[in-house]
Amino acid sequence: MEITYSSPSANSLSFSNSAMPTSGRPVKVIPLQHPTTSSSSTTGGFGAGTLVKSWTTKVKRMTWIHWMELLLPCSRWIRTYKWREYLQSDLLSGITIGIMLVPQAMSYAKLAGLRPIYGLYSGFLPLFVYAIFGSSRQLAVGPVALVSLLVSNVLGGIVNSSEELYTELAILLALMVGILECTMGLLRLGWLIRFISHSVISGFTTASAFVIGLSQVKYFLGYDVSRSSRIIPLIESIIAGADGFLWAPFIMGSAILAVLQIMKHLGKTRKHLRFLRVAGPLTAVVMGTTLAKVLNLPSISLVGDIPQGLPTFSIPKRFEHVKSLIPTAFLITGVAILESVGIAKALAAKNGYELDSNQELFGLGVANVVGSFFSAYPTTGSFSRSAVNHESGAKTSLSQIVTGIIMGGALLFLTPLFEHIPQCALAAIVISAVITLVDYEEAIFLWRIDKKDFLLWVITAVATLFLGIEIGVLIGVGVSLAFVIHESANPHMAVLGRLPGTTVYRNVQQYPEAYTYNGIVVVRIDAPIYFANTSYIKDRLREYEVEVDQSTGRGPDVERVYFVIIEMAPVTYIDSSAVQALKDLYQEYKLRDIQIAISNPNRDVLLTFSRSGVVELIGKEWFFVRVHDAVQVCLQHVESLNETTKTSDSSPKDKSSFLQSLVKSRSEDFSVSQLESGFQKLPSFNEIDPQLEPLLSRKP
Repeated sequence: MEITYSSPSANSLSFSNSAMPTSGRPVKVIPLQHPTTSSSSTTGGFGAGTLVKSWTTKVKRMTWIHWMELLLPCSRWIRTYKWREYLQSDLLSGITIGIMLVPQAMSYAKLAGLRPIYGLYSGFLPLFVYAIFGSSRQLAVGPVALVSLLVSNVLGGIVNSSEELYTELAILLALMVGILECTMGLLRLGWLIRFISHSVISGFTTASAFVIGLSQVKYFLGYDVSRSSRIIPLIESIIAGADGFLWAPFIMGSAILAVLQIMKHLGKTRKHLRFLRVAGPLTAVVMGTTLAKVLNLPSISLVGDIPQGLPTFSIPKRFEHVKSLIPTAFLITGVAILESVGIAKALAAKNGYELDSNQELFGLGVANVVGSFFSAYPTTGSFSRSAVNHESGAKTSLSQIVTGIIMGGALLFLTPLFEHIPQCALAAIVISAVITLVDYEEAIFLWRIDKKDFLLWVITAVATLFLGIEIGVLIGVGVSLAFVIHESANPHMAVLGRLPGTTVYRNVQQYPEAYTYNGIVVVRIDAPIYFANTSYIKDRLREYEVEVDQSTGRGPDVERVYFVIIEMAPVTYIDSSAVQALKDLYQEYKLRDIQIAISNPNRDVLLTFSRSGVVELIGKEWFFVRVHDAVQVCLQHVESLNETTKTSDSSPKDKSSFLQSLVKSRSEDFSVSQLESGFQKLPSFNEIDPQLEPLLSRKP
């Protein structure tokens, strides 16, 4: 429905009491529906009662199948399992990941400062638990390099890795991480990690890859290197111990690393050699063990004794150290969400099923909690193993169960063979794995696309390298949040102009052909308005008032702005501080005879205006559905003002405020009820000179 009305008489807009010509062209305006406070209380918003009611309705609709899928996500794929199609693929992928995980688990345990057996424990029971409670069907869970580095970094500052307390604290950390992940999953708080940008994670993992690589160099060099998460102490320790350099482990480790890299490259670039990528870690172990047995060199250190058998149940100890482990538990949880949930969502999309990130977080948490009672240190989803699992054709979490069975078999029967694995071989596996974490391509991409994100990447990487892992992450997250706050406190705003031949209004900087109208400024605010950005918005509105470009203006020849139209379609929210700022701005404009008009506010914003008295203050007649409607009405008044000014120049009288006359005119000629009902008596179109209406199409 459109409401058509004519402009007020010239006398009502005049600065004097003298008569003057009138302009009575019709203007068609779509009425804006103003919500009432009473109706909004039942239909608008998301109050506590509404939320409880929606949850109650949802629970009542749930069947026993829905409950089973909620409590045991594995039931989703068990009920629809296609044995003939899926079984072979799941078995093959499970065996493939098992072959990768056995040597990797021992390598990552050494990186964490633990004995290799604890890596095997961490790659055993958590896999079965995740297969039951996790929602991803391709995610490969177990020890990962980044989490192992975090464990080593925090525990190394508390106790020496050779002491039993070190192992007990690593197991306690798994319990804490699991509880935190479960809590965040149940409370659906996974969205909090969204504030950590991808640039921060990329910079962090790149720097961590260098730290991990340098921490493993000691097994190549043959002498001890001080444990540190900062690159400077590591380099100093490497240089200081150069006198203890041994050629044998260096040559063996370098040869094994070269073989791993060649196999990985061939496996990625040639499809028929894909199995080489999977067989790389196992090849490194076999190759290293064979060389160590044949050469029998005393300078090559071996893994040593590894207990045989499955882990036994034990309750985590040393709870007095919980306070010192809390920051690392949060950091590991953040890494788990960003790495595990990220790859899990990507794999779910590729395989055509939905994934609940909070359920995924809960599944990872349960796996860590249960694992901590069986001597496991923190685990999460592995990016590299998950990618291989997907490429190997895994269809369901049965592949995880197969991998867990292989790990159990290794614990029961193969540990005596692991005693002769060279330390440099395990170090080569770690270094080969973390090389892929060096994300230089992301840095190049960010440099081309967004210099700000590139700066964030550099800041995070440099801080992590030189100040340590925890401080590096905190600085990266802090700078990232600072960027977010800056963008929010300085939102994008644009002056809108009309595209020729349309009633569409767009940014005049983006569309130079768009033209404006003299005496009228149309401003679009592209963000929610709240206490942090109200000052900026007010300052920009003042600038637009002064810096209006007259070169593209059309319509009456006036020298200043009389109307400011605020397009509020992008404004999703407005708080009390913004409401007060708008009231202040209205009063400020009123002193300068400038009228505010509001275009296209959404229901919640309009309701806030109504409750706070803004609608009554500005006037309902100055709220419009479209920018075009607001411009038509304002342009009529500017034309009348132009004529009034000319008449006033010839017969000056006592002048009244333009804004007061304007408000009086609109209240007399166009009451809100008349505008909304459409009963206003109008002149016929034939009585109107089409030359006077530049906004409406001429009648043919």
